[in-house]
Amino acid sequence: MQSLKHYFLMAMPHLEDPNFAGTLTYLCDHDDDGTLGVIVNRPSELTLQGLFEQLDIESEPGPHNEILVYDGGPTYRDRGFILHRGSAAEWDSSIQVAEDIALTTSMDMLQAIAQRRGPEHFLVTLGCAGWKAGQLEDELKQNTWLTVEGDGDILFRQPPEQRLAAAAGRLGVDLNLMTRDAGHA
Repeated sequence: MQSLKHYFLMAMPHLEDPNFAGTLTYLCDHDDDGTLGVIVNRPSELTLQGLFEQLDIESEPGPHNEILVYDGGPTYRDRGFILHRGSAAEWDSSIQVAEDIALTTSMDMLQAIAQRRGPEHFLVTLGCAGWKAGQLEDELKQNTWLTVEGDGDILFRQPPEQRLAAAAGRLGVDLNLMTRDAGHA
């Protein structure tokens, strides 16, 4: 199977698992060892200011402090994952996902954001979504997910409540019109 790195994973309407129902997940890594992604349409009630306070990070005053942190998935809920535009080479503990999108897990990025020196476009999540080798492929065969190539504008320019519909629209699909019953052709 081709790599799904830099793809969106859209939960099908019949997916009732509360961890993933109604989610849009951006896949950051997909290889023979498994898959890692972050849910990008579930903002939490925690603001960046609240996160900075929990971590004793000094932050510059400004509207960036009111940006919401996302529930990135059911795995590693105590760890931060920062999806951002730009190069992974600028930050510790980063991987380049696409030409202009990287995932960073290091404190240097969070400190830069707090000081307003970080990237202009970013999403901070607590937790991630992970699948062991072959697990996601099995779920795709069971019609649990739709996939479409990732898009930075959907990630960073669309409001979170519109991201799932925007990704589905790239396929010409309206998820609201799809049946909740799974099936196979």
